Amino acid sequence: MRLWSRELWRIAWLAALGACLGWLLGSAGLGLAAGLAGCLFYHLRQLRELYRWLTLHPHDEPPAASGMWGELFDRLYRYQKSQRITQSRLRATLARIQESSEAMRDSVVMLDRHGDLEWWNSAATAMLGLQTAHDRGQHITNLLRDPSFISYFNARNYSEPLTLISPIDERRILQYQITLYGDDERLVMARDITRLHRLEQMRRDFVANVSHELRTPLTVLSGYLETYSDIADQLPPRLGRSIQQMQEQTQRMQNLVNDLLLLSRLEIDQGGKDHHPLSLEPLLQSVCDDALALSHQRHTITVALESDARLLGSEQEIRSAVSNLAFNAVRYTPAGSQITLRWKASASGGGYIDVEDNGEGIDPVHIPRLTERFYRVDKGRSTATGGTGLGLAIVKHVLLRHDAQLQIESHPGKGALFRCAFPSSRLV
Repeated sequence: MRLWSRELWRIAWLAALGACLGWLLGSAGLGLAAGLAGCLFYHLRQLRELYRWLTLHPHDEPPAASGMWGELFDRLYRYQKSQRITQSRLRATLARIQESSEAMRDSVVMLDRHGDLEWWNSAATAMLGLQTAHDRGQHITNLLRDPSFISYFNARNYSEPLTLISPIDERRILQYQITLYGDDERLVMARDITRLHRLEQMRRDFVANVSHELRTPLTVLSGYLETYSDIADQLPPRLGRSIQQMQEQTQRMQNLVNDLLLLSRLEIDQGGKDHHPLSLEPLLQSVCDDALALSHQRHTITVALESDARLLGSEQEIRSAVSNLAFNAVRYTPAGSQITLRWKASASGGGYIDVEDNGEGIDPVHIPRLTERFYRVDKGRSTATGGTGLGLAIVKHVLLRHDAQLQIESHPGKGALFRCAFPSSRLV
């Protein structure tokens, strides 16, 4: 405010001086105009100096001036200096980020808000075939043209990574993960998981082959044991009990082999060929009848239909998933428990298949691991009930093949709710 007051006093003083000189010469108005013209000339001269400094020599010292113009030059110079320091720090930070990215084995690709390539490290050149001279400024989908990647990129749902074959080497398997940052910009990272993929494929082949090879000897054992069971009344009691136990364990092994083969098929086969609109009422009623037979009428099992929408999927796989949930509810709840199979619409436009019971419930600490293979909350009880430990793993894989999720809600003493949540795209 002091500078403004001083500048206004200067203009007033020059205007008054010009008016006085003009009055002495017989024209006060002409003298006032001359004084104001002098003020205008001074300000135009300082404005010209400012323009020349900013356009021709922005890094030099500012022009010498006094008053408000001197303060303005000084402020602009300090602002420029701070901006240069900030820019230098940002360039150093960016250089460190680029150096650290260059040291990474994973590909790092930076995209602008339109999806055009801005920068990438040398690993991206080796994995994705990006060339600095030709590809900078190109849209990412012009270079990575796999339909699965284009759908993944445009969907903007990057919670899960995408696994694809390398665009330049069919022997390499890459896993893509996209992260949004800044002003709708994107960071694409690609990892070479060829070794992990091969190990996983070896595991799948091993499980499938061993399970397949076990079926023949188990079938032979089961056949002979069934023959001996027909004449069990002619055998000593101790031998009869031994044969019965061998039959039970053989059946358990057969169930385990069947579940392992089913899991292998679900992992290897992409599915989708037998998907068609399903009416849930007969499917749930059929599962309910099977669960009642397993329960020997010791549980109350009901079906509740709160939606008439049909589900697009594989009847065999959906039946397998719901059966596993219903049979688990029968096995792990005490006699007299209430079990409900429910089909209803969700608020998001999708649908839910619920299997709910009022049994003992599950401690929430176990819920994140329930879908792991062979994970058991109570190993002793699971063995006694004849479970294989693969049921929920099968449910998880079936739902993944139907773009669905398994949601579990349970607390000790408050029962359990197993929910198969299907998206709206699966309802017809």
